[in-house]
Amino acid sequence: MFLGLGAPALAQDVHILAFGDSLTAGHGLPRGQGFAPQLEQALRRNGIRTFVTDAGVSGDTTAAGRARLQWTLDGLEEKPDLAIVALGGNDMLRGLPPRQTRANMEAIVAELDRHGIKVLIAGMIAAPNLGPEYGTQFNRIFPDLAGKFGADLYPFFLANVVGDRKLLLPDGVHPNFQGIKRMVSGILPSVLTALGQP
Repeated sequence: MFLGLGAPALAQDVHILAFGDSLTAGHGLPRGQGFAPQLEQALRRNGIRTFVTDAGVSGDTTAAGRARLQWTLDGLEEKPDLAIVALGGNDMLRGLPPRQTRANMEAIVAELDRHGIKVLIAGMIAAPNLGPEYGTQFNRIFPDLAGKFGADLYPFFLANVVGDRKLLLPDGVHPNFQGIKRMVSGILPSVLTALGQP
C-alpha cells in the first residue's frame, strides 16, 4: 500500500531478486539507473525498506538463466521474499522453439517454488514478424506457468515502452533511463500485490 494513503510500512526488510537478462541488468545505462535500483527506490518511496538484487545478465536466454539459478541463489546473503523472473526475450529474438522456452521457464519457477520463494513472472510478447503460430505458443508460456505454480504475473515487462523511441537507447531495443522508469511504474502495483501490499 502507499504510505500516502495511510498504510503501514512492512515491519521487516524486504529482499527481492531481479532474475533476468539485459532488461534487468540495465544494459547501456550508468550505475544506479537500471531496473533493480529504480525498483528499489520506488518501493522505498512507498515506505517499504527494500533491497533489490540485480541478477540480470545481458544476453541470457532461459536456458542460461536456468543453468545459473542455483549458484545465484547460493550466493545470496538473504533468502529473497520475492523473485521477479524476467526472461524469454532473447529466446524470442533468436526464434528459439517455444517448447524449449517453456521447459526452461518451468524449471526456473519450479526451483524457486521448491525454495519457498514467491515468484512474480514478468512476461514477454513475441514480435509480430515471427508469425501467429509462434506468437500464440510463446505468449501462452507466461500465463500458463503463473497459473500452474500460483505465481503472480505481470503480462508484459516492456508494456508502454517497446516501440517508443523516446524511451529507448539508440539501439532501438533497450530502454533508456526514462524507459526503465516507465517499466518500474508499470510493474510496481504487481510487486506491491506480490508483497502483500495491495
